[in-house]
Amino acid sequence: MADDMPTDATADRTNSPQRGTTAPDGEPWRLVVSHGWPYALLGLGAALSVISAQALMTPGERYAAIALAAAALALQVWWSSAGRHRPPRGTANQAYYAVRWLLGFALIWCNPVFATYALLGYFDADVLLPRHLVRPALFATAVTMAGSNAGGLPPAERMYWLAFVALLALHSGIALGLDRITVKQAEQAAAKAAAMAELRHTNARLEQALRENAGLHAQLLVQAREAGVADERGRLAAEIHDTIAQGLTGVVTQLQAAADGADPAAIRDHIERASALARQSLGEARRSVQDLSPGQLEHDPLPTALEKLVVGWSAESGVRAEFTVTGVAELLHDEVEAALLRIAQEALANVGRHAVAGRAGATFSYMDDEVSLDVRDDGRGFDPRRLPPRGDTGGFGLGGMRARAERVAGTVVIESEPGLGTAVSVRVPLVRHD
Repeated sequence: MADDMPTDATADRTNSPQRGTTAPDGEPWRLVVSHGWPYALLGLGAALSVISAQALMTPGERYAAIALAAAALALQVWWSSAGRHRPPRGTANQAYYAVRWLLGFALIWCNPVFATYALLGYFDADVLLPRHLVRPALFATAVTMAGSNAGGLPPAERMYWLAFVALLALHSGIALGLDRITVKQAEQAAAKAAAMAELRHTNARLEQALRENAGLHAQLLVQAREAGVADERGRLAAEIHDTIAQGLTGVVTQLQAAADGADPAAIRDHIERASALARQSLGEARRSVQDLSPGQLEHDPLPTALEKLVVGWSAESGVRAEFTVTGVAELLHDEVEAALLRIAQEALANVGRHAVAGRAGATFSYMDDEVSLDVRDDGRGFDPRRLPPRGDTGGFGLGGMRARAERVAGTVVIESEPGLGTAVSVRVPLVRHD
């Protein structure tokens, strides 16, 4: 039984005073006992005493009972009126409980029916007394109740004494049961208070985390804007390089060929090509300002646009080139198609500028979950280990191709050896238009 008893400090924290205050959660009956029932139980005992006075009381006991009942009533009136300002479980509380028990014991000595008043000791011992006095007080109440049930105090005969002992054991068990219930209620109240405190602490930490998260979110927004601006600048630079710059390079090449030529027909052909390239570059510049989308894809699907690109490049560069499509053609996402077309333009432009090739080829393949573009030539090749570091574009050639592929979650692999040509392989996820 001792294991079920909390310490004094714990009990003092978990049991609140009942005089003039609200009862603890789950114990509304204590409020009734504290305020209304002492008068009712004392009045009930007095009424039963009057009824049984002729049979159970001598004249002296009657007068004593009247005086004791009046003293009990005065004690209760004083306690109810002055109890609001007393500290819980103080000396006054202990004195009130002790005096009330003595009055109840004396009244039962006069007439056993006053057990109705002594019964109060079961209900508020833990409210009025420190934890270490609760069980002795409950046992004392059990003594008065057993005495009243055994015919009064002191028992008159041996049989009454035996009945008193048996009833005392019964009432002691009842007292211990009530005490256990009280301890459990106190433990539950303490656990609830601890849970509420933890909840408040958790809420405070959550609010702090939300404030910190709001600050981080603002920082991320700023960083995202800055990264978006930098990315858009790089993409715009690559777009200008792949369209206007390459077109102007072609114009210069055709005009230089016309200036060096002697055949009027050939000169006219070079000028016409230069004029066509200039018009195309102008159109691309206007379109780039609008949406940076390749004009070739407005009217042709990607395979057709790639084929026209290869045929046109072959005519301009004089290098024989072939184009092949494998797999089942599908309509790809706009950004994927634009990236692949620009990479093909840059790869062919690099062949024309650096490879000194006699033949070139491009293969575009549709696979289950990705598409690939391979551009190869039989030119002089180079050592890939001497390429600029990853992330350093070194202009907008190979680095630009890598950046475009990575923008659509793709990769670029370059294979080359001096004297054995070059192969550029691009792999990107197959992201459909819808």
